[in-house]
Amino acid sequence: MAKGKNTTVFFCQSCGYESGKWMGQCPGCRQWNTFVEETVVTRSAGNRIKMTQRAENKPATLSEISLEEEDRISTHMQELDRVLGGGLVKGSLTLVGGDPGIGKSTLLLQVCRNFTLDKREVLYVSGEESLKQIKIRANRIGDFNGCLKLLCETSLEAIQEIIRRTKPDVVVIDSIQTMYREDVSSAPGSISQVREATGVLLQLAKGLNISIFIVGHVTKEGTVAGPRVLEHMVDTVLYFEGDRHASYRILRGVKNRFGSTNEIGVFEMEASGLKEVSNPSEFMLSGKPEGASGSIVVCSMEGTRPMLIEIQALVCHSNFGIPRRQTIGTDFNRVNLLIAVLEKRLGISLGNCDTYVNLAGGIKIQEPAVDLGIAMAIVSSFKNKAIDDKMIAIGEVGLSGEVRAVSMVQARVQEAKKLGFTTCIVPFVCKESLKEITGIQVVCVKNVGDAIAYL
Repeated sequence: MAKGKNTTVFFCQSCGYESGKWMGQCPGCRQWNTFVEETVVTRSAGNRIKMTQRAENKPATLSEISLEEEDRISTHMQELDRVLGGGLVKGSLTLVGGDPGIGKSTLLLQVCRNFTLDKREVLYVSGEESLKQIKIRANRIGDFNGCLKLLCETSLEAIQEIIRRTKPDVVVIDSIQTMYREDVSSAPGSISQVREATGVLLQLAKGLNISIFIVGHVTKEGTVAGPRVLEHMVDTVLYFEGDRHASYRILRGVKNRFGSTNEIGVFEMEASGLKEVSNPSEFMLSGKPEGASGSIVVCSMEGTRPMLIEIQALVCHSNFGIPRRQTIGTDFNRVNLLIAVLEKRLGISLGNCDTYVNLAGGIKIQEPAVDLGIAMAIVSSFKNKAIDDKMIAIGEVGLSGEVRAVSMVQARVQEAKKLGFTTCIVPFVCKESLKEITGIQVVCVKNVGDAIAYL
């Protein structure tokens, strides 16, 4: 019988493009220096596994397809259900990525505990930790029943056989970079192994209607390690973000075939595990200084959820020829644009001043609706005049200095009213849509100069 032959090929780390030789630029994703060399086994025709006869598959019309409420499983964690689009879909493949120590395994173990309380069979497969290590974490989280099965294994063939034999409702793979197939000669964690392992798990999820969670390591750029095709193969991609030295964590969906990708979930890390934060606005504003210049509260929309965040600015005279500009949590180029607008339209000279902008709490926001708040915080620090602690600013600032409309302004104002704010500065074009809101003073401005007048 003909034996397998080892062949050297090159894979693109970004998109998984395969080539017989090394190339500087990938033809698929146009990225430079992304090809890595790997050895694969090519099997001859006599050594290939024969495919079994498949059942006849017929196309169906949309009217013949029925959706039931049982197709989604509640995780009993409202923040996670929000990001998933209303719960975990049966037969789905979900990828969870995040920095080391951020709490990925803790989150999934808590989810497994909630599933077992509903008498659902759960299989937790770990390729990184021993059974005793998982037991220590489980004791910290709470009580578990016998519906949770633990398995320490890295061989994908053995895992596949156990899943087919036991047929659990939910499976957790921690992590995909430690799984390997024996017929692939590459090392665990390589592009070939990750792609093949994900393909096997995808077939198990769809074929047996099992919901599978996959934990993925991330690179220094913050993306899931392995080929980019990994994110294309799965149904849902979730990123666990946050400073590991801070108490809060943010779960963000970047891909979801069953719901929106604009929702986020907020958690707080405690000794007993992750605790849901039902009111993230109040959580983010805790510790805000009173009567300090350069501080203002803005409202950002994360999907359908409004979040109030404090923006801090510090403007001081520069001791060097070139002033420093530094931002934390927002776009650096956007802040430079707003500084240029303030200099050109309002005549405020910031060319000889260092400017620092920070979003308190370590959260990152790229939404243009915080432009007006950043501009007001910079001017407040420059003039050393404090902004009213009960004032909030919402609006996008254009190059002409105009304040432009933002989406879902009613929800933003209602959130500010709920947390006790008395004044809300909004774009003038949103005046008609806010007529019915009472209990909070709504100030409509046409340009950034009108907003600065309220300092």
